[in-house]
Amino acid sequence: MANKRGFEIAFVGLKPGVHEFTYEVDDKFFVEKGATDFTNCNASIKLSLDKKSSFMLLKFEIGGKADVTCDRCGNPLPMDIWDEFNMLVKLVENPDEMNDQEEDPDVFYISRTESHINVTNWIYEFVLLSFPIQKTCSDDEMGGPLCNKEVLEKLRMMEVKAQEANSNQIWKGLEQFKVKKKSKK
Repeated sequence: MANKRGFEIAFVGLKPGVHEFTYEVDDKFFVEKGATDFTNCNASIKLSLDKKSSFMLLKFEIGGKADVTCDRCGNPLPMDIWDEFNMLVKLVENPDEMNDQEEDPDVFYISRTESHINVTNWIYEFVLLSFPIQKTCSDDEMGGPLCNKEVLEKLRMMEVKAQEANSNQIWKGLEQFKVKKKSKK
């Protein structure tokens, strides 16, 4: 990564207390890491680092915009992203062993001899986690100007055919009892 040092924080020189850092990332940042699920991404990250004597609490606030593909109709969809994530970074003597044993993904260990912490991977991960699992046009917009109406119509037709096929096979033998019961009344 060309600007690797831009994501390093020299925490040794910081006084105990809260310190704020801001980062701006775009498509280039994500392409270098291999993500291609979106385009035109512009994300802002506000990082609050609360330094204590033996640990640091990092709070990442992610915000921004990106273009994704709708999972329902396949059309491009502009999407706002926003989320918050916390990381607890503890200073210990044996960080590799502690990281291997730690089950909480929000806790990370570094050596007491470290002077810098690199937040690149966390920023990458947290921005990706800020996107919803299903990226679809909202129900208000379904069939609206952003939706591919041809695809939506084909999906509706497929759904109707699937319901007919499933309902006929399952209930086929029972329909005769339903009709007889109504005629007895």
